Amino acid sequence: MVKKVLKFGGTSVGTIERIQHVANIIKKEHSEKNKVIAVVSAMSGKTNELLKLSNEIAEDFNKRELDVLLSSGEQVTCALLSGALTRLNIKSKSFMNWQIPILTEGDHSNARIINIHVEKINDYLNNNGVAIVPGFQGISKNGDITTIGRGGSDATAVAIAKIFNAECCEIYTDVDGVFSTDPNKIPVAKKIDKISYDEMLELSSLGAKVMQSSAVQTAMMYDIPLEVKSTFTERKGTKIFSQENIDYTKSVTGVAYSKDDAKITVKEVEDKPGVAANMFEPLSKAQVNVDMVIQNISSDQKTTDITFTVKRDDISKTKQILKESTSINYKEIISNEKVAKVSIVGAGMVSTPGVTYKMFRGLSDENINILAISTSEIKLSVIIDEENTLKAVKKLHTIFDLD
Repeated sequence: MVKKVLKFGGTSVGTIERIQHVANIIKKEHSEKNKVIAVVSAMSGKTNELLKLSNEIAEDFNKRELDVLLSSGEQVTCALLSGALTRLNIKSKSFMNWQIPILTEGDHSNARIINIHVEKINDYLNNNGVAIVPGFQGISKNGDITTIGRGGSDATAVAIAKIFNAECCEIYTDVDGVFSTDPNKIPVAKKIDKISYDEMLELSSLGAKVMQSSAVQTAMMYDIPLEVKSTFTERKGTKIFSQENIDYTKSVTGVAYSKDDAKITVKEVEDKPGVAANMFEPLSKAQVNVDMVIQNISSDQKTTDITFTVKRDDISKTKQILKESTSINYKEIISNEKVAKVSIVGAGMVSTPGVTYKMFRGLSDENINILAISTSEIKLSVIIDEENTLKAVKKLHTIFDLD
């Protein structure tokens, strides 16, 4: 008998038939004498429906009330799944975030879990019950309902696995596991059987939508074994665990891409100490996340061009902040929203020479210009023109033997 956390995403519970199918998955686990905590998302599309309703009231809908509204999606799924299990003669009960409670801190719509009370659920599990818990939400010290940000059900599941000392956390989704790239766009993508926390963290933060990056980070910190698997097939999924269990024979594990980046270049900035800090400090205070940064010093060494990337949604705010700043002098700001970030990720890159050359040569062969570069031990990212994204991904996928 083991304690398991099973997390079901929005597509897994998108219809009544799918909820009944999920109930049968849980029934099988329960029949094997496992103690099951199921964490559920809202039915697919429901959160967007609720957001649309709030926007019809006001574009700047009150943040507190928005969290109350959005958290109702998971509450619906909890009740339906618990009802489906009861119909299968499985003792089951839904627990709302405030009934447990799941304690959070931080801003509305972007809170984080700091603790979860275990007594009620543990008592219920010990009495042969299945606990159904809503993902994506919690309650603040002031008693307000909070949400954890889009994709927060993954974070809830991993936090529950940690705090309840579960043996494993299984993430059920609509794909068979983690793939070497997006299988919907690149049909020759293949499923990865095993991947390290570090690689998964890079892939998820770079655009792979299988798992939320903060959930992977939490699992890595507390060494919680994860498995990503399909709700709709019985094939083995992808196991995510510590790096010492990983096969390093492949230099590159996967290729990720995202199309929500924008590039900004601030031309002819005065070249002196503190200029970069003065530029990025107000952006940080405005919650603008700066990614790649490149600085080119002019031949006279008096001015410099600073190029960096931000999320596309933040480009107007970023330009406005820079224009209003009195602490930097520059000639002009140039922006480009039609860019994409393409990345290769692999723990084997550390010990494999020539990976950088191979990537750059592959892109050159396809006549793709690199606009910016960022590296880490197990990741190499480039910014390119958005129109070349799929061509770049296909080429890299092929030259690193991932097809």
